[in-house]
Amino acid sequence: MRVVIQRVSSATVRVGDRVTGSIGMGLLILLGVEEGDSASDGEWLSGKICQMRIFSDEAGKMNRDLIQSGGQLLVVSQFTLHASARKGNRPSFIRAAQPTVAIQLYEEFVRCCEVLTGRPVHTGEFGAMMQVELVNDGPVTILLDSRREL
Repeated sequence: MRVVIQRVSSATVRVGDRVTGSIGMGLLILLGVEEGDSASDGEWLSGKICQMRIFSDEAGKMNRDLIQSGGQLLVVSQFTLHASARKGNRPSFIRAAQPTVAIQLYEEFVRCCEVLTGRPVHTGEFGAMMQVELVNDGPVTILLDSRREL
């Protein structure tokens, strides 16, 4: 699994005119599931994300995690994170997991995050064309891949 983590002041995801998820201060997570990923990839990533100290303390130092900061989570599925553009000019998405597998792992990742934070996790709509708006705070953007354990 691959994620893009963005610390945000706010973020909203829409499908058409309908808002499916909206948060204030917290993290916007773009999640891509790859062929061969398993629930253990999602467990590792959710733990890493929820404990990552990327929120400021009183001294302005990035020293607090999501739970300590009171932040919210918005998780959006994004198979394009597994695009390969090595050959030609049109990306290949062959490494992305099939939707039937990906949706199960996406939903399990969301559940893991809810258990770890003790709060509801806001989401997009799996497989839908979505519009994502965010105010990146910092900016702070971090990439993680469960296979590389960066």
